[in-house]
Amino acid sequence: MDLEKAFDRVPREVISWAMRKLGVEEWLVLAVMSMYTGAKTAVGTLYGNNKGYEVKVGMHQGSALSPLLFVIVMEAISKEFRVAVPWELLYADDLAVIAETEGAD
Repeated sequence: MDLEKAFDRVPREVISWAMRKLGVEEWLVLAVMSMYTGAKTAVGTLYGNNKGYEVKVGMHQGSALSPLLFVIVMEAISKEFRVAVPWELLYADDLAVIAETEGAD
């Protein structure tokens, strides 16, 4: 599974869920999530910028915190897999999950 565009698609609720699952204190979860409340982006052209629009999904592009948040999300999701999957490999933006079927002929 290639996670190349994952930053753009992580639901904000998953970010807060992952931080709580890994034991991040609530005050810090709230502080991080406040950065995403009302986040907007604007498109610049030769004719100026548009009024901007609210971005409701994904992590902030270019933020120094986003890679850490992505690792937190991947770790929390990975912990969910570990119950049923015997082996996994996470590297950069790739995820490999390997399992065997018992009794397959």
